[in-house]
Amino acid sequence: MTAPLWQLSAARLVEGYRGGAFTPVDALKSVLDRCDAVNPSLNAVITLAPETALEAAELSAGRWHAGAPLGPLDGVPVSIKDNLLVKGMRATWGSRAFADFVPDHDEVPVARLRTQGLVIFAKTNVPELTLQGYTDNLIFGATGNPHAPDLTPGGSSGGAVAAVGSGIGPLALCTDGGGSIRRPAAHGGLLGLKPSARTVRRGKGFPAILGEFEVVGPIARTLEDVALMLEVLAGDELPGGDLTASPRILHARTFAGQPVDPEISAGIDDTARRFAEAGCEVTTVDSLEILSDMDAVWPVVSTSGVAWLFDRYPALTEMAGQDLQAMAATGRGFTAADYAGAIAGIETIKDRFLGQLDGFDALLTPAIAALSWPKAKSHPETIAGQPVGPRGHAIFTAFANALGLPGLSIPAGVSAAGLPYGFQLVGPYRSERRLIAIAERLSPTSPDIPTGI
Repeated sequence: MTAPLWQLSAARLVEGYRGGAFTPVDALKSVLDRCDAVNPSLNAVITLAPETALEAAELSAGRWHAGAPLGPLDGVPVSIKDNLLVKGMRATWGSRAFADFVPDHDEVPVARLRTQGLVIFAKTNVPELTLQGYTDNLIFGATGNPHAPDLTPGGSSGGAVAAVGSGIGPLALCTDGGGSIRRPAAHGGLLGLKPSARTVRRGKGFPAILGEFEVVGPIARTLEDVALMLEVLAGDELPGGDLTASPRILHARTFAGQPVDPEISAGIDDTARRFAEAGCEVTTVDSLEILSDMDAVWPVVSTSGVAWLFDRYPALTEMAGQDLQAMAATGRGFTAADYAGAIAGIETIKDRFLGQLDGFDALLTPAIAALSWPKAKSHPETIAGQPVGPRGHAIFTAFANALGLPGLSIPAGVSAAGLPYGFQLVGPYRSERRLIAIAERLSPTSPDIPTGI
């Protein structure tokens, strides 16, 4: 029995286009039908553009017929996270202050996809201002995990994960400012890449309240698709993925002794063992202490950015939710000296971390510390029986943003309750292709797309 087109990866769709088995129009219609079927239970997609997407798919079909595709993913449907601007499509950033904003231009990475022939068909849901680790807002409500619709897919790219994980397109363009690609990918059983700072050019979008700490990258169901999307977004500027016969991996079970769900911890231990069996040289430490100071400096950077944004857009003062109001109030309490000190602190942490990573090709950690929780709650209150704060589930990701390093989130397994979780590889600056090559040693696969949603 032939699989429906919405189940195929981007690479398999391109194979079909090239061989004439089906067209980009066929693929788009299949994805839109899938959206109609499952989006009501997930709330992944919050804006559709079927007419303009159909026009783009028809043009792509003509190019494939002529043997002249614009790029390696020409004609592949892709959704766009709602904090990225797409010409003619509403961009709310999850905030009532931007509920009616329709940009008249594409943000730079979106324009890159368009010039390569990808078919932009949807915007996906986000938490307000993309600043939280779950996906809910006062405009559209909460998004569910395809593997458990009453639970969260994480955030802030939760809508993207719910879409790709349920078959509403094989690819999503997202942002990662503290783990917003990697953690949701892990919750959804998907692959997500946070590129190094400045690898994917930004511009012409919403204000960058996290500056170069926030980058654009892909979420997909296969490692091959992640690599193809990286090629489209970054071009040929990245170094190759050449490796020694025995790549060296530093495996950290946790950071600063913080709790990790036992099933996740055991699953990542098994991942480290599999890397060793695949010929890698793995060194395991129970706890990596050199990143413990990140919890002290990161809130200064993030909440200061929120306070600045509230000053720039006064409507937020009345229209933003309580959590964002609290972040802005915290940010206003910091001084310029506090911010400068945080930036200096990040440089100190970077020096220490790079010293620790010297001689290793990658750091291996869990991508998330907790399994998915109820979708309308901002965070789990306990992990492994220990009380945790709002970022207790997110301890493994923000350091890569602060240090400008690439991070790749890959499925590791599912819990006894059927909830996916993932591992993370972080490498030196601009080592994206090397991380992909290391991950290939395990031939990672995503859980099957849920069909009973």
